[in-house]
Amino acid sequence: MMGGRHVVVIEAGLTGSATAWRLARHGIRVTLLERDAPASVLGSSHGSARIFRYAYPDPLYADLVRRARTDWAELEEASGVPLFTAHGAVDHGSLRDTPRLAEVLTSLGVRSELLPPEEARRRWPHMVFGTPVLWQPDAGVVDAQTAAEAMTRLAAESGAEVRTGTEAGAVRRTRSGFAVDVGPSGAAPSVGDTLHATDVVVAAGGWLPRLLPALPLPAAFRASLPPFTVRKEQVFHFRWRDPAAAWPTFIHDESGTLVYGLPGGRDAGFAGQKVAVFDGGPVLSSAADPDRTIDPSNRARVTAYVQEFLPGLHPEPYAEAACLFTSTPTEDFVIDTADHLTLLAACSGHAAKFAPLLGRLTADHVLGIDPTPPRFRPFTA
Repeated sequence: MMGGRHVVVIEAGLTGSATAWRLARHGIRVTLLERDAPASVLGSSHGSARIFRYAYPDPLYADLVRRARTDWAELEEASGVPLFTAHGAVDHGSLRDTPRLAEVLTSLGVRSELLPPEEARRRWPHMVFGTPVLWQPDAGVVDAQTAAEAMTRLAAESGAEVRTGTEAGAVRRTRSGFAVDVGPSGAAPSVGDTLHATDVVVAAGGWLPRLLPALPLPAAFRASLPPFTVRKEQVFHFRWRDPAAAWPTFIHDESGTLVYGLPGGRDAGFAGQKVAVFDGGPVLSSAADPDRTIDPSNRARVTAYVQEFLPGLHPEPYAEAACLFTSTPTEDFVIDTADHLTLLAACSGHAAKFAPLLGRLTADHVLGIDPTPPRFRPFTA
């Protein structure tokens, strides 16, 4: 093992499993703790369908997407499992600024096409467009749950110890690093069941607000962190009227309401489009909040949107689900360290598309191989 280091990674969602895989490939001793199972329904990484899009007005993120696509291909090759499906993506709406998005993608060499609304309606007659449309032919959908499971397996094959059904309790500093109390999920860790580590990576997603107060972090580090907001996102599946029609993923930003949609994958039987209002649900205290009920007013709001803008769908949801978005005010990620304790808060509702790359960035950050973008380091930048 490299340098005698032992890194404990807390939670095996997309980013935690990616970090464990990357660290283990470097020859680091890794223990990956997951309170349930990889990509558990208790967190944010479950399900088969997340949008992979290139269109960001910020060149930093657009370039990271470009880099992440290579990492997804690497992960598919390493795991032998298909994880990316090309559907293309469209962005439109009066607040989406598609000319700016096209300009950024062109500067990075990413294929895109800016279409007048009449041309977009000709290509996708099952959708309604009233503004210029940005088409990204190389975008698509990634399978979040299968990816997290694959990266957990690859981490184990590279030497990592994976403990499912295991919850991290207290994290204490010791003279040589950290002591992490562990035990069965939902029960107090038994006395003496302690892991000793040189480094800890907390990739807890919606569980972070619950864990953060107990982490041994310097006051200055805590003060530098942005607030983390956990929101119950609610998604609805609508059947395609014509199953043979080509449906891209989409983002539609109009009048201050951002709606997104994508082919729903196996989550709902490969039979329709998943549609939701971004940040349309209530705020929760953390992932520990058990409320996963669907708000009827949210369902009615999304159904009304489908009736107006997506005539190619039957306007009655045939499946629905709640998931968690954990966001920072700027929607930036956090990858920062205080004395060998690293927070990986890759959240804000748009992290899934970056998952293998975020694992690489975090592993490199922990090992001091490559500097993390300063915007992700509120304390050490």
